[in-house]
Amino acid sequence: MIQFAPWKSAAAALALACLAAVSPPRGDVAAYAEDVDTILREAVARGRAYERLVDLCTTAPHRLSGSAGAAAAVEWARQEMIDIGLENVRLEPVTVPHWERGDVCLVRVAEPAGLVGDELTSITLGSSVATPEFGLTAEVIEVQSFEELAERRAEADGKIVFFNRPMDPESINTFAAYGGAVGQRSRGASEAAKAGAVAALIRSMSTRLDDVPHTGNMSYAVGVPKIPTAALSTVASERLSDMIEAGVPVKLHFRQNPVWHADKPSANVVGEIVGTTFPEEILVVGGHLDGWDVGQGAHDDGAGTCEAFEAARLLLQLGLRPKRTIRVVAFMNEENGLAGGRAYREQHAAEMPNHVFALESDSGGFRPRGFTTTAKGDAKAILDEIAKLLEPADCGLMLDGRGGADIGPMQLDGVLLAGLRPDSSRYFDVHHSESDTLATVNDREVNLAAGAMAALLYVIADLDERLPRR
Repeated sequence: MIQFAPWKSAAAALALACLAAVSPPRGDVAAYAEDVDTILREAVARGRAYERLVDLCTTAPHRLSGSAGAAAAVEWARQEMIDIGLENVRLEPVTVPHWERGDVCLVRVAEPAGLVGDELTSITLGSSVATPEFGLTAEVIEVQSFEELAERRAEADGKIVFFNRPMDPESINTFAAYGGAVGQRSRGASEAAKAGAVAALIRSMSTRLDDVPHTGNMSYAVGVPKIPTAALSTVASERLSDMIEAGVPVKLHFRQNPVWHADKPSANVVGEIVGTTFPEEILVVGGHLDGWDVGQGAHDDGAGTCEAFEAARLLLQLGLRPKRTIRVVAFMNEENGLAGGRAYREQHAAEMPNHVFALESDSGGFRPRGFTTTAKGDAKAILDEIAKLLEPADCGLMLDGRGGADIGPMQLDGVLLAGLRPDSSRYFDVHHSESDTLATVNDREVNLAAGAMAALLYVIADLDERLPRR
Protein backbone atom coordinates (compact mmCIF):
# COMPACT_ATOMS: atom_id res chain seq x y z
CA MET A 1 0.00 0.00 0.00
CA ILE A 2 1.27 3.53 -0.84
CA GLN A 3 2.25 5.60 2.19
CA PHE A 4 2.95 9.34 2.29
CA ALA A 5 5.39 10.90 4.73
CA PRO A 6 3.94 13.61 7.02
CA TRP A 7 5.73 16.38 5.10
CA LYS A 8 4.08 15.51 1.75
CA SER A 9 1.63 18.04 0.40
CA ALA A 10 -2.05 18.12 1.31
CA ALA A 11 -2.78 17.84 -2.41
CA ALA A 12 -1.12 14.44 -2.55
CA ALA A 13 -3.11 13.25 0.45
CA LEU A 14 -6.31 14.49 -1.18
CA ALA A 15 -5.44 12.65 -4.39
CA LEU A 16 -4.95 9.42 -2.48
CA ALA A 17 -8.31 9.87 -0.75
CA CYS A 18 -10.04 10.38 -4.10
CA LEU A 19 -8.35 7.29 -5.53
CA ALA A 20 -9.54 5.25 -2.57
CA ALA A 21 -13.08 6.53 -3.08
CA VAL A 22 -13.03 5.43 -6.73
CA SER A 23 -11.27 2.08 -6.16
CA PRO A 24 -11.82 0.66 -2.66
CA PRO A 25 -8.92 -1.34 -1.27
CA ARG A 26 -9.23 -5.04 -1.99
CA GLY A 27 -9.25 -5.69 1.73
CA ASP A 28 -12.82 -4.35 1.74
CA VAL A 29 -15.38 -7.13 1.10
CA ALA A 30 -17.78 -4.70 -0.58
CA ALA A 31 -15.14 -4.04 -3.25
CA TYR A 32 -15.74 -7.55 -4.60
CA ALA A 33 -19.41 -7.07 -5.49
CA GLU A 34 -18.74 -6.72 -9.21
CA ASP A 35 -16.46 -9.77 -9.28
CA VAL A 36 -19.04 -11.87 -7.45
CA ASP A 37 -21.76 -10.78 -9.87
CA THR A 38 -19.52 -11.65 -12.83
CA ILE A 39 -18.74 -15.10 -11.40
CA LEU A 40 -22.40 -15.93 -10.77
CA ARG A 41 -23.53 -14.76 -14.21
CA GLU A 42 -20.77 -16.74 -15.91
CA ALA A 43 -21.70 -19.83 -13.90
CA VAL A 44 -25.36 -19.89 -14.88
CA ALA A 45 -24.78 -18.81 -18.49
CA ARG A 46 -21.76 -20.90 -19.44
CA GLY A 47 -21.01 -23.12 -16.45
CA ARG A 48 -19.76 -26.67 -17.00
CA ALA A 49 -20.40 -28.33 -13.65
CA TYR A 50 -23.35 -30.31 -15.00
CA GLU A 51 -21.51 -31.17 -18.22
CA ARG A 52 -18.64 -32.50 -16.11
CA LEU A 53 -21.05 -34.46 -13.90
CA VAL A 54 -22.52 -36.19 -16.94
CA ASP A 55 -19.02 -37.21 -17.96
CA LEU A 56 -18.14 -38.56 -14.49
CA CYS A 57 -21.37 -40.53 -14.11
CA THR A 58 -20.94 -42.00 -17.59
CA THR A 59 -17.28 -42.87 -17.05
CA ALA A 60 -17.63 -44.30 -13.53
CA PRO A 61 -21.21 -44.59 -12.25
CA HIS A 62 -20.20 -47.03 -9.48
CA ARG A 63 -17.22 -45.70 -7.55
CA LEU A 64 -17.07 -47.56 -4.26
CA SER A 65 -13.57 -47.60 -2.75
CA GLY A 66 -11.36 -50.39 -4.03
CA SER A 67 -13.45 -50.98 -7.14
CA ALA A 68 -12.52 -50.65 -10.79
CA GLY A 69 -15.00 -47.76 -10.96
CA ALA A 70 -13.16 -45.90 -8.22
CA ALA A 71 -9.86 -46.37 -10.04
CA ALA A 72 -11.42 -45.04 -13.26
CA ALA A 73 -12.77 -42.03 -11.35
CA VAL A 74 -9.31 -41.22 -10.00
CA GLU A 75 -7.85 -41.16 -13.49
CA TRP A 76 -10.83 -39.13 -14.73
CA ALA A 77 -10.31 -36.54 -11.98
CA ARG A 78 -6.58 -36.26 -12.69
CA GLN A 79 -7.20 -35.59 -16.38
CA GLU A 80 -10.01 -33.13 -15.64
CA MET A 81 -7.72 -31.09 -13.40
CA ILE A 82 -5.10 -30.98 -16.12
CA ASP A 83 -7.67 -29.96 -18.72
CA ILE A 84 -9.02 -27.20 -16.46
CA GLY A 85 -5.51 -25.78 -16.19
CA LEU A 86 -4.81 -26.43 -12.53
CA GLU A 87 -1.20 -26.47 -11.39
CA ASN A 88 0.67 -29.12 -9.40
CA VAL A 89 -1.84 -31.82 -10.33
CA ARG A 90 -0.99 -35.01 -8.50
CA LEU A 91 -2.25 -38.19 -6.92
CA GLU A 92 -1.71 -38.47 -3.17
CA PRO A 93 -1.79 -42.11 -2.03
CA VAL A 94 -4.57 -43.44 0.17
CA THR A 95 -5.10 -47.01 1.34
CA VAL A 96 -8.81 -47.83 1.21
CA PRO A 97 -11.08 -50.68 2.28
CA HIS A 98 -12.40 -52.99 -0.42
CA TRP A 99 -15.88 -54.38 0.24
CA GLU A 100 -18.14 -55.84 -2.45
CA ARG A 101 -21.91 -56.12 -2.12
CA GLY A 102 -22.30 -59.44 -3.87
CA ASP A 103 -25.19 -60.31 -6.14
CA VAL A 104 -27.79 -61.52 -3.62
CA CYS A 105 -29.85 -59.74 -1.02
CA LEU A 106 -33.07 -61.64 -0.38
CA VAL A 107 -35.60 -61.10 2.39
CA ARG A 108 -38.58 -63.42 1.99
CA VAL A 109 -41.52 -64.26 4.26
CA ALA A 110 -41.33 -67.81 5.68
CA GLU A 111 -44.34 -67.51 8.03
CA PRO A 112 -47.31 -67.01 8.33
CA ALA A 113 -48.50 -69.56 5.80
CA GLY A 114 -50.63 -67.19 3.77
CA LEU A 115 -47.66 -64.93 3.00
CA VAL A 116 -44.92 -67.53 2.41
CA GLY A 117 -42.66 -66.53 -0.46
CA ASP A 118 -43.54 -62.84 -0.45
CA GLU A 119 -40.38 -60.75 -0.87
CA LEU A 120 -39.55 -57.54 0.94
CA THR A 121 -37.42 -55.17 -1.13
CA SER A 122 -34.00 -54.92 0.49
CA ILE A 123 -30.37 -53.93 0.00
CA THR A 124 -27.23 -55.02 1.83
CA LEU A 125 -25.74 -52.37 4.09
CA GLY A 126 -22.16 -51.37 3.43
CA SER A 127 -19.51 -53.28 5.41
CA SER A 128 -21.98 -55.98 6.46
CA VAL A 129 -20.93 -59.61 6.65
CA ALA A 130 -22.73 -62.31 4.69
CA THR A 131 -25.38 -64.68 5.93
CA PRO A 132 -24.63 -68.42 5.85
CA GLU A 133 -24.38 -69.63 2.24
CA PHE A 134 -27.99 -70.79 2.09
CA GLY A 135 -29.30 -67.99 4.27
CA LEU A 136 -30.95 -68.01 7.69
CA THR A 137 -34.55 -68.20 8.83
CA ALA A 138 -35.76 -66.68 12.07
CA GLU A 139 -38.66 -64.91 13.73
CA VAL A 140 -38.68 -61.10 13.66
CA ILE A 141 -39.19 -58.59 16.45
CA GLU A 142 -39.74 -54.92 15.70
CA VAL A 143 -38.27 -52.10 17.80
CA GLN A 144 -38.16 -48.33 17.47
CA SER A 145 -35.01 -47.62 19.47
CA PHE A 146 -32.01 -49.09 21.23
CA GLU A 147 -33.76 -48.38 24.52
CA GLU A 148 -36.72 -50.51 23.48
CA LEU A 149 -34.35 -53.26 22.37
CA ALA A 150 -32.68 -53.21 25.80
CA GLU A 151 -36.07 -53.57 27.48
CA ARG A 152 -36.96 -56.53 25.23
CA ARG A 153 -33.53 -58.08 25.23
CA ALA A 154 -34.77 -61.55 26.18
CA GLU A 155 -37.16 -61.56 23.20
CA ALA A 156 -34.39 -60.81 20.72
CA ASP A 157 -32.31 -63.92 21.41
CA GLY A 158 -32.11 -66.05 18.26
CA LYS A 159 -34.28 -63.65 16.26
CA ILE A 160 -33.99 -61.00 13.56
CA VAL A 161 -34.28 -57.50 15.01
CA PHE A 162 -36.14 -55.05 12.78
CA PHE A 163 -35.34 -51.39 13.53
CA ASN A 164 -38.27 -49.38 12.21
CA ARG A 165 -37.74 -45.83 13.46
CA PRO A 166 -38.46 -43.43 10.57
CA MET A 167 -36.73 -40.16 9.90
CA ASP A 168 -38.77 -37.62 11.86
CA PRO A 169 -41.42 -36.29 9.45
CA GLU A 170 -41.93 -33.21 11.66
CA SER A 171 -38.31 -32.11 11.32
CA ILE A 172 -38.08 -29.23 8.86
CA ASN A 173 -34.34 -29.86 8.45
CA THR A 174 -33.99 -33.22 6.69
CA PHE A 175 -30.36 -33.56 7.78
CA ALA A 176 -31.50 -33.28 11.39
CA ALA A 177 -34.10 -35.96 10.70
CA TYR A 178 -31.41 -38.15 9.18
CA GLY A 179 -29.13 -37.63 12.16
CA GLY A 180 -31.92 -38.65 14.50
CA ALA A 181 -32.47 -41.99 12.78
CA VAL A 182 -29.19 -43.05 11.17
CA GLY A 183 -27.76 -44.53 14.38
CA GLN A 184 -29.90 -47.62 13.87
CA ARG A 185 -28.17 -48.17 10.53
CA SER A 186 -24.64 -47.62 11.80
CA ARG A 187 -24.97 -49.43 15.17
CA GLY A 188 -28.06 -51.56 14.76
CA ALA A 189 -26.34 -54.84 13.95
CA SER A 190 -24.02 -54.69 16.96
CA GLU A 191 -26.80 -53.64 19.34
CA ALA A 192 -28.93 -56.53 18.06
CA ALA A 193 -26.00 -58.95 18.38
CA LYS A 194 -25.49 -57.94 22.01
CA ALA A 195 -29.05 -59.16 22.64
CA GLY A 196 -28.35 -62.47 20.91
CA ALA A 197 -30.00 -61.70 17.57
CA VAL A 198 -28.90 -63.54 14.44
CA ALA A 199 -29.46 -60.63 12.01
CA ALA A 200 -30.70 -57.04 11.81
CA LEU A 201 -32.94 -55.30 9.30
CA ILE A 202 -33.16 -51.50 9.14
CA ARG A 203 -35.80 -49.14 7.77
CA SER A 204 -34.24 -47.17 4.91
CA MET A 205 -33.02 -43.67 5.71
CA SER A 206 -35.48 -41.84 3.49
CA THR A 207 -38.21 -39.25 3.91
CA ARG A 208 -40.14 -40.78 1.03
CA LEU A 209 -42.55 -43.73 1.12
CA ASP A 210 -41.52 -45.86 -1.85
CA ASP A 211 -40.12 -49.28 -2.69
CA VAL A 212 -36.52 -48.21 -3.32
CA PRO A 213 -34.16 -49.35 -0.53
CA HIS A 214 -31.30 -47.11 0.60
CA THR A 215 -27.88 -48.47 1.48
CA GLY A 216 -25.16 -46.75 3.54
CA ASN A 217 -22.34 -47.81 5.76
CA MET A 218 -22.55 -49.60 9.10
CA SER A 219 -19.87 -50.59 11.59
CA TYR A 220 -19.31 -53.38 14.07
CA ALA A 221 -18.44 -52.78 17.70
CA VAL A 222 -15.23 -54.38 18.92
CA GLY A 223 -15.76 -57.67 20.74
CA VAL A 224 -19.36 -58.11 19.55
CA PRO A 225 -20.36 -60.92 17.13
CA LYS A 226 -20.75 -59.73 13.55
CA ILE A 227 -24.23 -60.46 12.26
CA PRO A 228 -25.57 -59.69 8.76
CA THR A 229 -27.64 -56.57 8.21
CA ALA A 230 -29.63 -55.05 5.37
CA ALA A 231 -32.04 -52.16 4.76
CA LEU A 232 -35.67 -52.55 3.74
CA SER A 233 -37.42 -49.99 1.58
CA THR A 234 -39.85 -47.76 3.44
CA VAL A 235 -42.79 -49.52 1.76
CA ALA A 236 -41.41 -52.93 2.73
CA SER A 237 -40.83 -51.67 6.27
CA GLU A 238 -44.45 -50.55 6.58
CA ARG A 239 -45.62 -53.89 5.24
CA LEU A 240 -43.47 -55.89 7.64
CA SER A 241 -44.64 -53.74 10.54
CA ASP A 242 -48.27 -54.41 9.59
CA MET A 243 -47.59 -58.16 9.54
CA ILE A 244 -46.08 -58.03 13.02
CA GLU A 245 -48.86 -55.83 14.35
CA ALA A 246 -51.42 -58.45 13.25
CA GLY A 247 -50.21 -60.54 16.19
CA VAL A 248 -49.16 -63.67 14.30
CA PRO A 249 -45.46 -64.63 14.57
CA VAL A 250 -43.56 -63.58 11.45
CA LYS A 251 -40.52 -65.48 10.23
CA LEU A 252 -38.23 -64.31 7.47
CA HIS A 253 -35.67 -66.02 5.30
CA PHE A 254 -32.66 -63.74 4.81
CA ARG A 255 -29.74 -64.33 2.47
CA GLN A 256 -26.95 -62.05 1.22
CA ASN A 257 -23.39 -62.60 0.03
CA PRO A 258 -21.13 -59.53 0.43
CA VAL A 259 -17.37 -60.12 0.52
CA TRP A 260 -14.49 -58.33 2.25
CA HIS A 261 -11.18 -58.16 0.37
CA ALA A 262 -7.76 -56.92 1.43
CA ASP A 263 -7.28 -53.12 1.48
CA LYS A 264 -6.26 -51.56 -1.83
CA PRO A 265 -4.16 -48.58 -2.90
CA SER A 266 -6.04 -45.55 -4.20
CA ALA A 267 -5.56 -41.78 -4.14
CA ASN A 268 -6.86 -38.33 -3.40
CA VAL A 269 -6.58 -36.20 -6.54
CA VAL A 270 -5.14 -32.72 -5.96
CA GLY A 271 -4.62 -29.63 -8.13
CA GLU A 272 -4.09 -25.93 -7.42
CA ILE A 273 -4.53 -22.35 -8.45
CA VAL A 274 -1.33 -20.98 -6.96
CA GLY A 275 -1.77 -17.67 -5.16
CA THR A 276 -0.06 -14.52 -6.42
CA THR A 277 0.95 -12.94 -3.10
CA PHE A 278 0.61 -15.50 -0.32
CA PRO A 279 0.99 -18.82 -2.19
CA GLU A 280 1.84 -20.65 1.04
CA GLU A 281 -1.60 -19.80 2.48
CA ILE A 282 -4.13 -22.41 1.33
CA LEU A 283 -7.87 -22.69 0.85
CA VAL A 284 -9.14 -26.22 0.20
CA VAL A 285 -12.26 -26.95 -1.84
CA GLY A 286 -13.54 -30.39 -2.72
CA GLY A 287 -15.97 -33.24 -2.58
CA HIS A 288 -15.58 -36.99 -2.34
CA LEU A 289 -14.91 -38.88 -5.54
CA ASP A 290 -16.12 -42.27 -4.29
CA GLY A 291 -19.78 -43.23 -4.33
CA TRP A 292 -21.95 -46.24 -3.65
CA ASP A 293 -22.33 -49.08 -6.13
CA VAL A 294 -26.00 -48.31 -6.79
CA GLY A 295 -27.41 -45.50 -8.90
CA GLN A 296 -24.79 -43.18 -10.38
CA GLY A 297 -23.70 -41.22 -7.32
CA ALA A 298 -24.86 -38.08 -9.12
CA HIS A 299 -25.83 -36.21 -5.96
CA ASP A 300 -23.55 -38.09 -3.53
CA ASP A 301 -21.06 -36.85 -4.31
CA GLY A 302 -20.54 -36.49 -8.01
CA ALA A 303 -22.25 -33.11 -7.93
CA GLY A 304 -20.08 -31.81 -5.09
CA THR A 305 -16.86 -32.93 -6.74
CA CYS A 306 -17.82 -31.40 -10.07
CA GLU A 307 -18.92 -28.16 -8.39
CA ALA A 308 -15.49 -27.88 -6.75
CA PHE A 309 -13.73 -28.46 -10.06
CA GLU A 310 -15.98 -25.94 -11.78
CA ALA A 311 -15.41 -23.31 -9.09
CA ALA A 312 -11.71 -23.41 -9.92
CA ARG A 313 -12.32 -23.40 -13.68
CA LEU A 314 -14.57 -20.36 -13.43
CA LEU A 315 -11.86 -18.34 -11.68
CA LEU A 316 -9.26 -19.30 -14.26
CA GLN A 317 -11.67 -18.63 -17.11
CA LEU A 318 -12.40 -15.15 -15.77
CA GLY A 319 -8.75 -14.36 -15.06
CA LEU A 320 -9.40 -14.08 -11.32
CA ARG A 321 -6.24 -15.46 -9.75
CA PRO A 322 -6.36 -14.66 -6.01
CA LYS A 323 -3.58 -13.77 -3.60
CA ARG A 324 -3.81 -17.13 -1.80
CA THR A 325 -3.64 -20.67 -3.19
CA ILE A 326 -6.89 -22.50 -3.86
CA ARG A 327 -6.33 -26.24 -3.66
CA VAL A 328 -8.93 -28.54 -5.22
CA VAL A 329 -9.14 -32.01 -3.67
CA ALA A 330 -11.19 -34.98 -4.87
CA PHE A 331 -11.22 -37.11 -1.72
CA MET A 332 -11.41 -40.90 -1.81
CA ASN A 333 -13.33 -43.17 0.59
CA GLU A 334 -15.78 -40.93 2.39
CA GLU A 335 -18.61 -43.44 2.15
CA ASN A 336 -17.10 -46.37 4.01
CA GLY A 337 -14.02 -45.27 5.86
CA LEU A 338 -12.99 -41.58 5.49
CA ALA A 339 -9.47 -42.71 4.62
CA GLY A 340 -9.00 -39.84 2.17
CA GLY A 341 -9.88 -37.12 4.66
CA ARG A 342 -7.61 -38.55 7.32
CA ALA A 343 -4.76 -39.13 4.86
CA TYR A 344 -4.94 -35.54 3.58
CA ARG A 345 -4.57 -34.13 7.07
CA GLU A 346 -1.68 -36.48 7.90
CA GLN A 347 0.17 -35.83 4.66
CA HIS A 348 -0.19 -32.05 5.00
CA ALA A 349 0.36 -31.78 8.75
CA ALA A 350 3.22 -29.29 8.32
CA GLU A 351 0.97 -27.04 6.21
CA MET A 352 -2.01 -27.03 8.56
CA PRO A 353 -1.05 -23.74 10.25
CA ASN A 354 -1.27 -22.15 6.79
CA HIS A 355 -4.62 -23.70 5.88
CA VAL A 356 -6.90 -20.66 5.97
CA PHE A 357 -10.22 -22.25 5.07
CA ALA A 358 -11.74 -25.49 3.77
CA LEU A 359 -15.00 -25.83 1.85
CA GLU A 360 -16.76 -29.04 0.86
CA SER A 361 -19.89 -29.74 -1.15
CA ASP A 362 -21.46 -33.03 -0.01
CA SER A 363 -25.15 -32.32 0.58
CA GLY A 364 -26.56 -32.98 -2.87
CA GLY A 365 -26.69 -31.18 -6.19
CA PHE A 366 -29.84 -29.21 -5.50
CA ARG A 367 -30.34 -25.44 -5.58
CA PRO A 368 -27.77 -23.67 -3.37
CA ARG A 369 -29.08 -21.59 -0.48
CA GLY A 370 -25.76 -20.63 1.07
CA PHE A 371 -23.26 -22.23 3.43
CA THR A 372 -22.81 -23.61 6.90
CA THR A 373 -19.60 -22.87 8.79
CA THR A 374 -17.66 -23.55 11.96
CA ALA A 375 -16.37 -19.96 11.98
CA LYS A 376 -17.09 -17.75 14.99
CA GLY A 377 -16.41 -14.18 16.03
CA ASP A 378 -14.49 -11.97 13.60
CA ALA A 379 -14.10 -14.74 11.01
CA LYS A 380 -17.84 -15.37 10.97
CA ALA A 381 -18.49 -11.64 10.62
CA ILE A 382 -16.29 -11.52 7.51
CA LEU A 383 -18.03 -14.56 6.03
CA ASP A 384 -21.39 -12.94 6.73
CA GLU A 385 -20.28 -9.90 4.74
CA ILE A 386 -19.19 -12.07 1.82
CA ALA A 387 -22.48 -13.98 1.94
CA LYS A 388 -24.38 -10.71 1.50
CA LEU A 389 -22.80 -10.43 -1.95
CA LEU A 390 -24.54 -13.70 -2.88
CA GLU A 391 -28.00 -12.57 -1.77
CA PRO A 392 -29.07 -11.38 -5.27
CA ALA A 393 -28.73 -15.04 -6.37
CA ASP A 394 -30.74 -16.19 -3.33
CA CYS A 395 -27.81 -18.17 -1.97
CA GLY A 396 -26.55 -15.82 0.71
CA LEU A 397 -27.11 -17.83 3.88
CA MET A 398 -24.11 -18.24 6.21
CA LEU A 399 -25.33 -20.47 9.02
CA ASP A 400 -23.62 -21.90 12.06
CA GLY A 401 -22.88 -25.55 11.36
CA ARG A 402 -20.19 -27.80 10.01
CA GLY A 403 -18.21 -28.55 6.90
CA GLY A 404 -18.13 -31.90 5.11
CA ALA A 405 -16.85 -35.19 6.49
CA ASP A 406 -13.67 -35.20 4.38
CA ILE A 407 -12.47 -31.81 5.61
CA GLY A 408 -13.63 -32.54 9.14
CA PRO A 409 -10.26 -33.87 10.39
CA MET A 410 -8.69 -30.46 9.72
CA GLN A 411 -10.89 -28.86 12.36
CA LEU A 412 -8.58 -30.43 14.95
CA ASP A 413 -5.89 -28.05 13.66
CA GLY A 414 -8.10 -24.98 13.94
CA VAL A 415 -8.89 -24.76 10.23
CA LEU A 416 -12.14 -22.92 9.54
CA LEU A 417 -14.61 -25.18 7.71
CA ALA A 418 -17.67 -24.59 5.58
CA GLY A 419 -20.13 -26.70 3.65
CA LEU A 420 -22.34 -25.80 0.73
CA ARG A 421 -25.97 -25.68 1.89
CA PRO A 422 -28.36 -26.71 -0.90
CA ASP A 423 -32.10 -27.16 -0.48
CA SER A 424 -32.27 -30.61 1.10
CA SER A 425 -36.00 -31.28 0.79
CA ARG A 426 -35.53 -34.05 -1.80
CA TYR A 427 -32.03 -35.23 -0.96
CA PHE A 428 -33.06 -38.23 1.09
CA ASP A 429 -35.47 -39.35 -1.63
CA VAL A 430 -32.39 -40.38 -3.62
CA HIS A 431 -29.52 -40.65 -1.10
CA HIS A 432 -27.57 -43.95 -1.29
CA SER A 433 -30.08 -45.55 -3.64
CA GLU A 434 -30.71 -46.53 -7.25
CA SER A 435 -32.56 -43.21 -7.56
CA ASP A 436 -29.34 -41.17 -7.26
CA THR A 437 -29.00 -40.56 -11.00
CA LEU A 438 -28.40 -37.71 -13.41
CA ALA A 439 -32.13 -37.58 -14.11
CA THR A 440 -32.65 -36.07 -10.64
CA VAL A 441 -30.08 -33.28 -11.12
CA ASN A 442 -30.85 -29.87 -12.61
CA ASP A 443 -28.05 -28.37 -14.69
CA ARG A 444 -28.69 -24.75 -13.68
CA GLU A 445 -28.71 -25.63 -9.97
CA VAL A 446 -25.30 -27.32 -9.94
CA ASN A 447 -23.81 -24.62 -12.14
CA LEU A 448 -25.10 -21.92 -9.78
CA ALA A 449 -23.72 -23.86 -6.81
CA ALA A 450 -20.30 -23.91 -8.44
CA GLY A 451 -20.54 -20.16 -8.97
CA ALA A 452 -21.46 -19.52 -5.33
CA MET A 453 -18.51 -21.63 -4.20
CA ALA A 454 -16.15 -19.85 -6.59
CA ALA A 455 -17.28 -16.45 -5.37
CA LEU A 456 -16.88 -17.30 -1.69
CA LEU A 457 -13.45 -18.83 -2.25
CA TYR A 458 -12.21 -15.97 -4.41
CA VAL A 459 -13.07 -13.24 -1.95
CA ILE A 460 -11.58 -15.08 1.02
CA ALA A 461 -8.45 -15.96 -0.97
CA ASP A 462 -7.95 -12.42 -2.28
CA LEU A 463 -8.53 -10.31 0.83
CA ASP A 464 -5.50 -8.41 2.09
CA GLU A 465 -5.84 -10.01 5.52
CA ARG A 466 -6.39 -13.74 6.06
CA LEU A 467 -9.37 -14.95 8.00
CA PRO A 468 -8.68 -15.12 11.76
CA ARG A 469 -8.04 -18.69 12.87
CA ARG A 470 -10.17 -20.37 15.48
